[in-house]
Amino acid sequence: METSEDLKQYNLISYILYILGFFLGVTPFIAIIMNYIKRDEMRGTWLESHVDWQIKTFWVSLLGYIVGGLLTMILIGFLIIFLVFIWHIYRLVKGMIALNNNQPIQAEVIVEVVSMLRPCNPPL
Repeated sequence: METSEDLKQYNLISYILYILGFFLGVTPFIAIIMNYIKRDEMRGTWLESHVDWQIKTFWVSLLGYIVGGLLTMILIGFLIIFLVFIWHIYRLVKGMIALNNNQPIQAEVIVEVVSMLRPCNPPL
């Protein structure tokens, strides 16, 4: 079992591999494998949120880039790719800042707003 500091370093390496993916292409696939390998070790710690954050970022970004790529023939794909790129960078930067501050990733604001707007069930 690794120490919390070792697991933090592991997360930092994952974030760096995701960033390098913008230039090298293959490194996010290495990072996602690393995330799945260490996910159980980080369960129950503040680092668990980072692993989950990175995994979600990988899969949503990959799907967004694929959809955008397929739709470039009708031009909307370029906008999709651009928006996914901005979202992708935002998530990596937010994650690295939180990791550097030894903080878990907080829930997305939109999720919190939607939760508040959801109607509650009236008592019967």
